[in-house]
Amino acid sequence: MTLDFARARAETPGAARSAHLNNAGAALPPAVVVDAVVDYLREEALAGGYELADARRDQVQHTYDALARLVGADADEIAVIENATRAWDMAFYGFAFEPGDKILTGRSEYASNAIAHLQVAERTGAVIEVVDDDEHGQLDVADLRRRIDERVKLISITHIGTQGGLINPVAEVGVVAREAGVPYLLDACQSAGQVDLDVRAIGCDILSATGRKFMRGPRGTGFLYVRRDLELRPPMLDLYAATWTAPDAYTVREDARRFENWECNIATKIGLGVAADYALSWGMKAIEERVVALGARLRELLTERGAVVHDLGVHKGGIVTFTLPGYTPDEVKGHLSAAGVNVSVSRAPSSRYDLPSRGLEAVVRASAHYYNDEEDLDRLIRALPA
Repeated sequence: MTLDFARARAETPGAARSAHLNNAGAALPPAVVVDAVVDYLREEALAGGYELADARRDQVQHTYDALARLVGADADEIAVIENATRAWDMAFYGFAFEPGDKILTGRSEYASNAIAHLQVAERTGAVIEVVDDDEHGQLDVADLRRRIDERVKLISITHIGTQGGLINPVAEVGVVAREAGVPYLLDACQSAGQVDLDVRAIGCDILSATGRKFMRGPRGTGFLYVRRDLELRPPMLDLYAATWTAPDAYTVREDARRFENWECNIATKIGLGVAADYALSWGMKAIEERVVALGARLRELLTERGAVVHDLGVHKGGIVTFTLPGYTPDEVKGHLSAAGVNVSVSRAPSSRYDLPSRGLEAVVRASAHYYNDEEDLDRLIRALPA
């Protein structure tokens, strides 16, 4: 399938307002997602919150079905949670670590995950080991395999980091995890909606993702995939995740919704399902092809312009990080913002295992999506300070 990006732009009202190249931060939602959320809120104000939620129960269920199709799972393996970090936390903090247990992670790990690793290690005596990168700058699967022993209790890595275009070899990691019988937690915050995902092919036991980035869903939405036969209890429960069966007893749900809680934003949950449907309507393979091509083109243009591109890996996506000699990343961002080009700055505190080791304290991050066009890229190049 070839993407009709002109149609994609027409269905994205914000695309006419700026060159939005900050999709790794928060993408522009298509009109259908905005309409779904706003229409629900307007009707809720008239019908009542409980009453409309009951009336729209099938639409809420559809969100689970759509997300399951997006990642190659079954609907009972999906939980919808208020953001990707909380989704990831609900899984990670469910593991019971003991002194000497090892958590294997990678250099592209995101700050929120790394902080959680450190907190649990401090509490339990578990040990964090950071797997080396290979010669291409991606996670070294051979080094991962060398580190596997009976003390390894979890492999926890990021698919696409916040600080660059690197796409880690996650399916190869899955092979190692399955061979060793070690649970595998994958942060897909930047990959869901950007690249084609299949949890069975990847071999992960858990996957967390957000709605607001490449999914093009509402802010304050995220989801979690948990393999059906993975025995993992949430770190906290409520009357939705469990049932109070007697004054001194309760039972926990068997499906992935045991990681949810009762109160949630129904409007944005429905909007997330619409966003998943919208992505699926284009085809994730077609989206990935378009995003990868735009990322590659932007790297070429930046290099020709004299910028230094810092993306690593054999396979790269639509996130492009760079610096411009003579200017700080914040100065570059300021010039671009003044010209109507949206980018962001990734800083060392978000990726302590990676950026400082490369002598980088901050980089400009431009992230393209399929509704961007060549003119958006050209606007960025033209707006760079001379």
